Amino acid sequence: AAVAATLAVRGGAAPACAAPPPRALPAAPPLGGTVHIGKATFYDSKGAGGNCSRPGAPANRLYVALGPGEYAAGASCGGHLDVTGPKGTVRVLVMDQCPECEPGHLDLSAEAFARIADPVQGVVKVSYRAVVDPPLPGPLTFRIKEGASQWWFAVLVGDHSNPLRAVEVRQGDSWRAATRQDYNYWLIPSGAGPGPYRIRVTDVYGHRATATGIRMLPGQVQRSTVRMYGAAGPAPSTTPSRSPSARPSPRPSASVTPSLRAPASPPAVLDAAAAPPATPDPVAACG
Repeated sequence: AAVAATLAVRGGAAPACAAPPPRALPAAPPLGGTVHIGKATFYDSKGAGGNCSRPGAPANRLYVALGPGEYAAGASCGGHLDVTGPKGTVRVLVMDQCPECEPGHLDLSAEAFARIADPVQGVVKVSYRAVVDPPLPGPLTFRIKEGASQWWFAVLVGDHSNPLRAVEVRQGDSWRAATRQDYNYWLIPSGAGPGPYRIRVTDVYGHRATATGIRMLPGQVQRSTVRMYGAAGPAPSTTPSRSPSARPSPRPSASVTPSLRAPASPPAVLDAAAAPPATPDPVAACG
């Protein structure tokens, strides 16, 4: 009987091996050189500037919202993507976040979607890549946030066209690094003094520009005399203007649409929506 009991125990089902958790893709903006395969839907920002805190949508209304992974806590803001669909290619400004979008899912403006596909399709397969050094709309702009003072500093940088890597403010004999917030303002919690400020801006491709004479004028857009890259021309005469200031609320999301399986991609193309390869299980008993 003892032998039979022992055999019964040994013959029982082996313990189940837990599957390894899926690996999350790192949060990073799309950068130049890599073509991504994914899908596109569309929405309307209702004229708001999205989570990137722009005063409003661009005049041509060609913009895109990215999912949290590619929005990367604001690191994609101000960059541009070339998106290709069934009807052609459109260039869009990254200005918003799509909370429910997975990597590879672009939520385009209705105007941008109509350039690449028939809107009645609702969702289409696309390829896209970041644009490196697109034409600049003008010199850099700076907007000090409402509530700022010499004791609390926050600035929004505009018209840089490539995503930014760093913003620094000169204080005395040294530069102080600001920290980007997910709503795209650059913050120094302890302040940077009363100003005027000298602000150094660096983008992800290594371009660097330094603007001077930026004043403590919360809520007003100040246009500098320097461009992020390329030939510098004289800045147009511009009077600082008021613009909306509140931290943006979550944008209206696109209607839920069925997922599309992205087509197999050649080696030089990244399918952003594809699952990462499985990691071999090191436990021999689970082999």
